[in-house]
Amino acid sequence: MTASLRVIDAFRRSGCSALRVLGASGQLGYGVPTPAFQAGLAREPDIIGCDMGSIDIGPYYLGAGRMATAPAATRRDLRKVILAARQHDIPLVIGSAGSAGAGPHLDATLAMVRDIAREDELHFGLGVLRADMPRDLLRKAVDAGEVHGIDGMPALTLEEVDAASEIVGQMGSSAFQRGLAAGVDVLIAGRACDTGIFASLPMMLGLPAGLAMHMAKIVECASICCVPGGRDSILATLDVGGFELESMAPQRRATPVSVAAHSLYEQSDPYTVQEPEGRLDLRRARYEAIDNRRTRVSGAEWIEADTCYIKLEGARRMGERAVLLCAAADPRFIARREENLREVAKVVEDLVCEDTPKDYDLRWRIYGAGGASLNGVPTAAAPGEIFIMAECLAPTAERAAEVARTTKQYLLHHGFPGRLSTGGNLAFPFTPPEVSIGTAYRFNIYHLMRVHNLDALFPLEVETL
Repeated sequence: MTASLRVIDAFRRSGCSALRVLGASGQLGYGVPTPAFQAGLAREPDIIGCDMGSIDIGPYYLGAGRMATAPAATRRDLRKVILAARQHDIPLVIGSAGSAGAGPHLDATLAMVRDIAREDELHFGLGVLRADMPRDLLRKAVDAGEVHGIDGMPALTLEEVDAASEIVGQMGSSAFQRGLAAGVDVLIAGRACDTGIFASLPMMLGLPAGLAMHMAKIVECASICCVPGGRDSILATLDVGGFELESMAPQRRATPVSVAAHSLYEQSDPYTVQEPEGRLDLRRARYEAIDNRRTRVSGAEWIEADTCYIKLEGARRMGERAVLLCAAADPRFIARREENLREVAKVVEDLVCEDTPKDYDLRWRIYGAGGASLNGVPTAAAPGEIFIMAECLAPTAERAAEVARTTKQYLLHHGFPGRLSTGGNLAFPFTPPEVSIGTAYRFNIYHLMRVHNLDALFPLEVETL
């Protein structure tokens, strides 16, 4: 009997009232701290869950079809959780495989899993849930007016659908439930809601959906909900009345305040969490200390949706990017920085576009004077030094590099009123200070799509390794 079916059968036969869920890592591929993970395994969990992706990493990895994590670290983490799940004969569930969850990311993850199984002589049932969106279906949804922008995104057009290099949809808990019900030991999904990884098994066992979803919302980030926050494994023990949270790292405490504060994580509304199949209502949630390290949570309610929506994510190529990295400590240059940068940009344009139309975009970020702020407003007082990053987007890597290199030279020696030294305006952290960093992407699809058949969108594949 496979791990998922064994756990389901044992829970139902024994009449167990509690399920132990181990959140292994805040994001697989960045390291799973061994002491806390081993402490969690010693508590005999019923399932191990791992989130592997996020939109926080930006559009590049989705557009390029590449993992954000280092291959060696990713493989090491996968091996650690697979071996643990097989040794304890419990299901392992992984969501948003390979960072962004599209076909290339999922396939790269599966290749590692198959290699690990072969090298460690492991045999198990593997379930795979794909999240790539069929473009024909998406075009029909756009034409039918069933796609809507999120957070100010403009209406989706057919041109943007065609231009996206990869398009995924976030699957919810129903897809994971299908995978577990199929009787697998390891279930790996493409782009997914983090909650689906952890809420699916308890919901299948009849535990309250509201509590299961609330628990899943918290443990998918491991011990980030603790004081001090960290990425160590966390154990949730869920029953019909609530769930208990305990970090497996002894220095981290899950307190009522820290756990309640985590309800704001990635949410604009602290009382509502939207999912494809419904929404989680936290208005009646209660957070009570068990001791100085553990908190019990209760009261969350689940409201089924009348109409299902999934979030779509897509990225399209913008061009090739090169950056110039430099600093300045001359107070006269710093005081006149805005004018200097405008003047240099004009000089560069006149030079590199002497025999061709302008085909690039040059942007400045001045760190120490507003570079990291959302609105770009400089600090009131003149800083003692600044770090300048010039970013160029152009049709080709060669063109972007040309602009960046020309910018470096003319910014270094730009003459301005009051300049005292002709030796150079800038300091460089290394040479060359201009770096080509590859293709640039932007999120061109960040929308909700009305769905009439959730199961059909996320097909399940099962294989035996």
